[in-house]
Amino acid sequence: MKDPRVLKLAENLVGYSVEVQPGENVLIEMIGGERDLLNAIIHEVGKKGGNVFVQLTDRKVQSAMLRHATKEMLETWAEIDLNRMKQMHCYIGIRAGENVNDLSDVPEEKMKMYNSIYQHAVHSEQRVKHTKWVVLRYPNDSMAQLANISTEAFEDFYFDVCNLDYAKMDKAQDALADLMNRTDKVRIKGPGTDLNFSIKQIGAVKCSGQCNIPDGEVYSAPVRDSVNGTISYNAQTLYNGITFENVKFRFENGKIVEATSNDTKRLNDILDSDEGARYIGEFAIGFNPYILHPMKDILFDEKIAGSLHFTPGQAYETADNGNRSSIHWDLVLIQRPEYGGGEIYFDDVLIRKDGIFVLPELEPLNPENLK
Repeated sequence: MKDPRVLKLAENLVGYSVEVQPGENVLIEMIGGERDLLNAIIHEVGKKGGNVFVQLTDRKVQSAMLRHATKEMLETWAEIDLNRMKQMHCYIGIRAGENVNDLSDVPEEKMKMYNSIYQHAVHSEQRVKHTKWVVLRYPNDSMAQLANISTEAFEDFYFDVCNLDYAKMDKAQDALADLMNRTDKVRIKGPGTDLNFSIKQIGAVKCSGQCNIPDGEVYSAPVRDSVNGTISYNAQTLYNGITFENVKFRFENGKIVEATSNDTKRLNDILDSDEGARYIGEFAIGFNPYILHPMKDILFDEKIAGSLHFTPGQAYETADNGNRSSIHWDLVLIQRPEYGGGEIYFDDVLIRKDGIFVLPELEPLNPENLK
């Protein structure tokens, strides 16, 4: 008998996250060996009258391909997959790889080509902008190791997070989205952080299980040239299979003019990918009540209760500051007391302190009210 939590997740993904309609084409991309959830999703799409297409991806095979990739090969690969993506109405991406570092030995110049030629065209420009999409991880031994808990305990945590009442969360986000839509000046303070920028007339977007599982954030973007000051991120992060920690940026008029980390050279190489990579494309506030600690998996880490992320690279057109880049790198700052605390101010009014919302209209987003 299949785990009922898997069946519920499949039902939520198909019926709530991407809302499959009769006759719609649905691409399911499975990275890794998991099959129970994949089969459950196929059945759910069939029940809704959708047309299922499946891509099975193995990161080890992908790594080998990328090590030998040429510009011409990547352009052909992108053309093929872009044509397929243009025919899709929905996309469900499941990441269940066994080793998060499988791409770490791909040369940096190859990864840059892959991101700029393939990922940017197929995913950033087509899938994100023109399909109903959701991406998620799936619990396995590798993810449990990253979270420093047993596989069984991680599965329990995972299904608590992924089968949360996202419709309830969606309603609780209304007040924050409305406030962000009315806000001009933002100030973020904390250890090693004093950052100022504007989000005036950029807009705010609620995220409550439609595009990510797990979910729990409201995002906007800074006016591109308005960012000044410093930010010190305190969550480890993976980029192209490489772990970065103690990332710190200094901004002048929107641009990252100084960047340091445990691997400062590689960090700056990424930020030099293109002109937009040194500008910020997203500012978001995270509040999933079940996610408390980073595990080097950004789909979880960017939703950490009491966190925010401030993202170099491509802006979303739904909250657009005009920044364009081949990268979109969510970097996370946690402001709960055990991570050093911190404050967020909107137009000089304190809205969150040490990870807890202090305005009455925002209190429904505090952990005790979302569980």
